[in-house]
Amino acid sequence: MIGPQMRWERFAARRRRRERQAAGHAPAETYDCRECEHPWPCPQARLSLLLGFEGDRIGLMMYLGAHLARALQQLPDTHPALIVGQILHWVPRRY
Repeated sequence: MIGPQMRWERFAARRRRRERQAAGHAPAETYDCRECEHPWPCPQARLSLLLGFEGDRIGLMMYLGAHLARALQQLPDTHPALIVGQILHWVPRRY
C-alpha cells in the first residue's frame, strides 16, 4: 500500500502534466479556444485531455463538469443543451 503523501505526489504530478498539455488550447471567457478560436474543447484540446487524464474517465468528466458550470454562468444567453453538447458529449463511453 502507498501512503497519503505518495498518493498526493502522484496526483499532483498527473495534474501538472495535464495542465502543461492543455495549456495552449484553453477556453476563453466565451468558451472558444484561445489558440484556434473553435468552440472549446477543440479537437486538439480533446486529444490532449484524453491523453492527459490517461483513462481516468471519471476525473475527466468531473473536470469538464466544472467547466460546464462555469460556462453556464458565463453564457446565460446560450441554450444549456448546446453548452452541454459542446463540453460533455464528445467524451467516448470507453477508451
